[in-house]
Amino acid sequence: MRFDGKRYWLVGASEGLGRALAIKLSAAGAELVLSARAEGRLHSLADDLPGKAQVLQLDLADEASVAQAGAALGRVDGVVFLAGVYWPMSAQEWDGPSVLAMADINFIGAFRVLNQVMPQFLERGAGHIVITGSLSGFRGLPGAIGYGASKAGVMALAESLYADLRRTGIKVQVANPGFIKTRLTEKNAFHMPFLMSPDEAADHMLHHMASKRFKRSFPTLFSWLFRFSQFWPDWLYYWVFR
Repeated sequence: MRFDGKRYWLVGASEGLGRALAIKLSAAGAELVLSARAEGRLHSLADDLPGKAQVLQLDLADEASVAQAGAALGRVDGVVFLAGVYWPMSAQEWDGPSVLAMADINFIGAFRVLNQVMPQFLERGAGHIVITGSLSGFRGLPGAIGYGASKAGVMALAESLYADLRRTGIKVQVANPGFIKTRLTEKNAFHMPFLMSPDEAADHMLHHMASKRFKRSFPTLFSWLFRFSQFWPDWLYYWVFR
């Protein structure tokens, strides 16, 4: 698959993986629509890109804000949902507002974005939907209240979309990265194995988007631990991940 001449909407493009992917997609010839809350960072990114880019600021927690961006969006060939918020949290440290923010932005936010593009994709019988999950979404993890559940939700959403649309012209993909060095993971007080730079993670994302595969989990070696753990009995899983 080639990206030159295609128009992609990147939601969550202001920093981290989203910013790195925007740079690589633009270099590959794609025209981009960049969205996030931080409008200043989006304009700075747009100025640095080699290709054409439009900035549409939005707040994923505000349905009217997302709808306003959707009304100004125009025709796109694909959408990449990269947005997310994160606070490490155990059940013993329950923080209601933070839990709700993770559920609303990371999970419900994906539906708000899809509301803006699904009508045109279905009308044309063509489009490209890319959803960013996480290795933390395969099974419940300690200290991942809110974030793990929200990522499991968007991964299930991608699977349902793929089940319905795989024999149509609408391509659906999900990418499940491990730890990426960003402002969010700086909150973690524990060792993060196989920590990737945003640039490394964006290479994985772009390679996946150009492929015919539905699902990609990376880094590959680290992902095996999470993928195979789905088949472990509970006693073994919770002992290993304690």
